[in-house]
Amino acid sequence: MTDLQPSAEAEMVERFLDAAARGDLSRVSAMLSHVPSLINQTGTGGWTALMFGARNGHYDVVKELLTRGSDRFSVNASSQTAYDISKFWGHGHVSKLLGQTDAPKENYFGRETLDRLSMKRTDKEWLDAKETATETVYLLFSKLNPMVSSSREQEAGQTDIKLCRFGYDAVKFLLQKPSTVLIFLGVEKKDPSSQTEGALWEPPAWFAVGTDEDADDLLEGCGGEKRFFPRSAHRDLLRLSEEEAGVVAQARSVLAWHSRYSFCSTCGSRTGLEEGGYKRSCVSAECPSRQGVHNTCYPRVDPVVIMLVIHPDGEQCLLGRKKMFPSGMFSCLAGFVEPGETMEEAVRRETQEESGVKVDLVQYVSCQPWPMPSSLMIGCIAVAVTTDIKVDKNEIEEARWFSRQQVMDSLLRGSHQVLTVPPRQTIAHQLIKHWIGMNANL
Repeated sequence: MTDLQPSAEAEMVERFLDAAARGDLSRVSAMLSHVPSLINQTGTGGWTALMFGARNGHYDVVKELLTRGSDRFSVNASSQTAYDISKFWGHGHVSKLLGQTDAPKENYFGRETLDRLSMKRTDKEWLDAKETATETVYLLFSKLNPMVSSSREQEAGQTDIKLCRFGYDAVKFLLQKPSTVLIFLGVEKKDPSSQTEGALWEPPAWFAVGTDEDADDLLEGCGGEKRFFPRSAHRDLLRLSEEEAGVVAQARSVLAWHSRYSFCSTCGSRTGLEEGGYKRSCVSAECPSRQGVHNTCYPRVDPVVIMLVIHPDGEQCLLGRKKMFPSGMFSCLAGFVEPGETMEEAVRRETQEESGVKVDLVQYVSCQPWPMPSSLMIGCIAVAVTTDIKVDKNEIEEARWFSRQQVMDSLLRGSHQVLTVPPRQTIAHQLIKHWIGMNANL
């Protein structure tokens, strides 16, 4: 479509979206045959042809678009996928089609695009060879934040950012410094049967380089006016693609662990990196931790339960807000799992401690890595047996029951919003959407 004038391109996209909305299968197929790039073009509100077809229940159009490679996971300005739209409008046959995928249901930060190859972490010779290989990819982190790039227009619109990828020569000066932390992330998931000059092809390896060097100096040394380090990890990292977010979750969590465990907890001596950055051992030969493996330090993951509590009537949910939240935002309750505690008991304890509400049935839904710094969010639905609210002001400042319609207005950004919910990249948002789809009259 690059040979067309902007006005002509816009007109063609509009005709294509209109054909999908009307269910004109022959028109949709003909236009895609001539201009395949129309497939994921968006119109007002970020709606794609797949979304329009799903909105109006056009099964054949939706099937054709999926066959031609339409992105079923893209979202519009209201954070809805085509599946969400079809389900909301009651087109069960279309939502069933859109829900048919071999891809596992996953949350943001959860996509695994690299093969971690954990068995290679102890192979120092292999790792050394990968470090200097020309195809190896390095990601640069300063104080746990990755260097990313974005166009000027994208920066103004707060749209997606991309990880900056470097070769060995670009980061060699950092690797020579004792304070630098190097983490082997894995290799790209590609067809291992590929051949190069008669030898078995090996996919590129990826490493994360962590440093406390001044960010401005790093940016100046790496060049590129459109490169920067995110200022707010909680906000800016949510602008990455699903694929890159998964890599950052792995890298940032391990780097955060290294930043907090530089010394041996047994004798106080310094610890050194081993096994591709996934192990720290005391450098003192006399330290008791070197006898056996029980005291060796490995990366830490903190389990956190996050739960959407449902009213006994099934038509309301309990949401709370912290003082740090933006005005009007409410989210699911959450808390850390304690030693010797089950997931279900943690949900019950945290709900009662934070809101005074007692719950009985707890159902696991899905989980999400959360690299702030290294949590595993265990998402659950819980059914309340009491409804009186008495918040713990230390944890949250307010908790309220919200009706299904109030929550739907928030998700769809309707005109009668009484609250806002966390962004779609959070598991809290996904739990809320999951509840909306349960027993709803669509």
